[in-house]
Amino acid sequence: MKQLLAATLLGTTAMVASAQGGGPTHDPAPAGVLSLSAQAATEVPTDVVHMTLAAEQEGAEPGAISSSLSAKTQEVIAQAKRTSGVQAQSGGFTIYPSNDKNGRISTWRGRAEVILESRDFSAVSKLAGQLAGQMQVQNISFSLSREARHAAEAKLTEQAVASFREKAQATTKLFGYGSYTIREVQVSEAGAVQPMPRMYAAKAMMADSAPVPVEGGKAQVTVTVNGSVQMLK
Repeated sequence: MKQLLAATLLGTTAMVASAQGGGPTHDPAPAGVLSLSAQAATEVPTDVVHMTLAAEQEGAEPGAISSSLSAKTQEVIAQAKRTSGVQAQSGGFTIYPSNDKNGRISTWRGRAEVILESRDFSAVSKLAGQLAGQMQVQNISFSLSREARHAAEAKLTEQAVASFREKAQATTKLFGYGSYTIREVQVSEAGAVQPMPRMYAAKAMMADSAPVPVEGGKAQVTVTVNGSVQMLK
């Protein structure tokens, strides 16, 4: 995995408060406080695919369209659930009128969706091809599983914390101090999946009973450590 480490020195704070004549006296703010930020990031292959299938129908009776699309949705979900490693659930379901130039309803249109999710890219690819006669692929997206994300975050946390400590020690010496103690620290995680080109989804829609091409991308996982230390002589 390609890894990137970055540590950023945010600045130092050294303040001394003095009492004003005749005014209230305040305790001096601590001097030699150093604020730091360290970050570790890596790219991890996405391991979960989300595929949206859809069917559309047109007719004179909205009830008939609704019944037909409902039956097709149930059939597709049932077939998908018989495929090992694939999860399926219903998605959007709409029935709406289409008007003529005079504003009168000329026909009715309906659309039903089924959403597939799997870590087995080969299985869902083959299934989508088999279902092409009933529902076609409309969109494909990818994500990182919880297990993969947690594993990446665990390694990155070690790296970010080590980077924070190293930066704190090195910067403390630059300011003429001998050591430091940690005042406060926060650890946060973030992640983003690289978007899939739209042409890929459009190409998948044209698949006819053949397996739909499914290839995941990369997800970037980042761990950031923010905090402050008290520099000591």
